[in-house]
Amino acid sequence: MLGLQYFRFEELWTPMFLFGMTAVVILYFYLIGPWREKHYPQEPAATLLQKVMFVSAAIMFYLAHGGPLNLLGHLMFTFHMINMSVSYLIVPPLVLLGVPGFVWRKLFSGSFWKKLSPMMNPIITLVLFNMLFSIYHVPIVHDYVMTHFSVHRLYYSVLLITSFMMWWQIACPVPEWNRLTDLKRMAYVFANGILLTPACALIIFATTPLYAIYNDPNVWVTAMGYCVTGDPSRLLDTFSGPQFFNLMDVVEDQQLGGIVMKLVQEFMYGFILAYIFKQWFKREQTEDDLPNTNTGTA
Repeated sequence: MLGLQYFRFEELWTPMFLFGMTAVVILYFYLIGPWREKHYPQEPAATLLQKVMFVSAAIMFYLAHGGPLNLLGHLMFTFHMINMSVSYLIVPPLVLLGVPGFVWRKLFSGSFWKKLSPMMNPIITLVLFNMLFSIYHVPIVHDYVMTHFSVHRLYYSVLLITSFMMWWQIACPVPEWNRLTDLKRMAYVFANGILLTPACALIIFATTPLYAIYNDPNVWVTAMGYCVTGDPSRLLDTFSGPQFFNLMDVVEDQQLGGIVMKLVQEFMYGFILAYIFKQWFKREQTEDDLPNTNTGTA
């Protein structure tokens, strides 16, 4: 049970967050159903695959930020990195590909968004996400963010937004808004992999504990205050610290977390590369099948 039996139901499942994510899923099915039929009947209906991708993304995001994985992420660094991988490497592309293009066109059709379009420059989105993600894993920054609630929520929100901005360049759901050719998108994916590698390497090859939240009981209790009800100091009366729940040595847990992040990154980038290549191949085949109108006799 990884120690979850020691926590209350509301601490494990965060019912209010569950209701919020359920509302998001209901809104999604309204937009692709009755709303589309009323306002955009000419648009094709969402496919079964798109529905599965969006619902899967909603479930994973809930588990990472409101379900047991969120609590486990405060007990073991490995689970924390699983949550980070799910939130910023898996959920964004699933949402982008799961929501039909006409919804995105309507959402970003206002003139306000045009003023912010320079922020969607592929180089800016590439550097911004990877910079924020890497800075977050600097030990002093990580511990500060994890022990200051307002900063924690703000940083995670900005990181989520920038991850969507980065993934938009790779899995753009509106073809006419795509800024990159297929070849450039593949290069963009490789660049992301390179920029994320130093943060993963820092964690994987460290031989001493980097993060006080998983090593210092007092720092851990402060961070747990955002997950448990009542006075978090009561945890020290029962448990010696995060080591009570950890199945491994602190350094081993830390290294495994870095490996998990790297593996998920490689899997997702490999998957998206295959997706881009398939689109490219299909487009090339379609163009080859078109009749050549320029041929004729001299």
